[in-house]
Amino acid sequence: MVMSRISTYDSSNDSPQQGINDRLIRMSRKKLTPATVTLSHIVGGGQTIGTLETGKKCLVWGGLPGETVVVQPTKSKSSYLEGYVKEVLTASPDRINPHDPSSFLSTSPWQIMRFEQEAHYKSALIEEAFELHDIVLPDQIETYSDGVEYEYRNKVEFSFWYDTDTDRLDLAFFRRGTHGKIPVPHTSLASPAITSASQRILQVLNDQEVGGRALKTLLIRSNRQGEVAWQLYVKDEDFDTEPIVSHLDSLAQSGEIIYSNPKSPASVITSVLYAGTNIILEDTLLDVPFRYATEGFFQINLPVYEQALRDMQQWIPVDTAVVDMYSGVGTIGLTIGGDNVTLVEISEHAVREMKRNITALDRKLTAQAILAPSEKALEQITSDRTIILDPPRAGLHDDVIQKLLEAAPSRIIYLSCNPVTQARDVAKLAEVYGIRAHRGYNFFPRTPHIEHLVILDKK
Repeated sequence: MVMSRISTYDSSNDSPQQGINDRLIRMSRKKLTPATVTLSHIVGGGQTIGTLETGKKCLVWGGLPGETVVVQPTKSKSSYLEGYVKEVLTASPDRINPHDPSSFLSTSPWQIMRFEQEAHYKSALIEEAFELHDIVLPDQIETYSDGVEYEYRNKVEFSFWYDTDTDRLDLAFFRRGTHGKIPVPHTSLASPAITSASQRILQVLNDQEVGGRALKTLLIRSNRQGEVAWQLYVKDEDFDTEPIVSHLDSLAQSGEIIYSNPKSPASVITSVLYAGTNIILEDTLLDVPFRYATEGFFQINLPVYEQALRDMQQWIPVDTAVVDMYSGVGTIGLTIGGDNVTLVEISEHAVREMKRNITALDRKLTAQAILAPSEKALEQITSDRTIILDPPRAGLHDDVIQKLLEAAPSRIIYLSCNPVTQARDVAKLAEVYGIRAHRGYNFFPRTPHIEHLVILDKK
């Protein structure tokens, strides 16, 4: 271990806005006293855990195993405490300086570790998730990465920070573990096209003296060609769009200004106040073209996702009907599902996009879209079909598991964004199925999020 004292926030580099925000946060936490703890290991959610002298567990963002740190608590319960590292007293040799020192905790808390160690920790978390259910994975756990650490995200949602002293807007993120915000110039995870577009939109908002109270969020997406589509969500139904649109030049045609009911904390479309002519993006996955809207669902890290698709494709038997449950806009079923695929999706918006893609691909005779929750489309699970599963973080519905056990299709291909719930589901399926193969994927570098593929064959 390297002995050192590292302040995780260098106040000399703070903007005036951040200084104000930090003071507000300190005021809100005046009863939560900083604590010193030695950290032992990383746990499932991505935090590092230690034990305080009182015996209470301490879950920490911004720390690494083996480090002794000063923690600023954000939450204190009877059995545990949560917080972030305020100062490193003893640093791990794996610690590095983050690309985004003021905002990494909000967006990508694993910026502090060497990239090689990230793959190691993610593989260890996959193993731990399955061991919790007494499942030993048959092969050495590998977490695939294409080696790209930054600028991989094709979608970013910014909030706004308004400095009342200077009457200027900044882009912002929410500080992890609090309701407070921090102003940011950008995030290193975003594609250069997103960074450029966000800065231009921010500049126009400031030039037109738009106040922070009128704004909700800015959502920007980019495709692999560097084209962008954006949505500015505003709280005022009478928001004057003309001054913004007229000063954005060509960028105006790829954007929308949307009134979003301020009573909803989420950025939802209540009504569209302005829409450009080029607001739909196009991308390809394994040479299959897809169209998607700014607010629609599409994968964040396309190169790594394509590797997962190639890996899944080799496990789909030739001339076998395929059912793609939890199918989103059809990026799995329409690329590797073959000539007889049924796609089941609960989101009406996603199914609408999926049907447009089916039509554009001339797949009406070979691909069927079904609008329904997977647990209400159980008749699609039959013994003669290969079943593809890509559920949300909560994992499979119990009715889906029960139907899989009853119908007993020969093969299940299960891609998960949460190895903990995946392991739970695999344990329930274990009376009929065994694990044929598995692989992890680093879809979201510098964050603790993990994707994991399991191939299940009937015993």
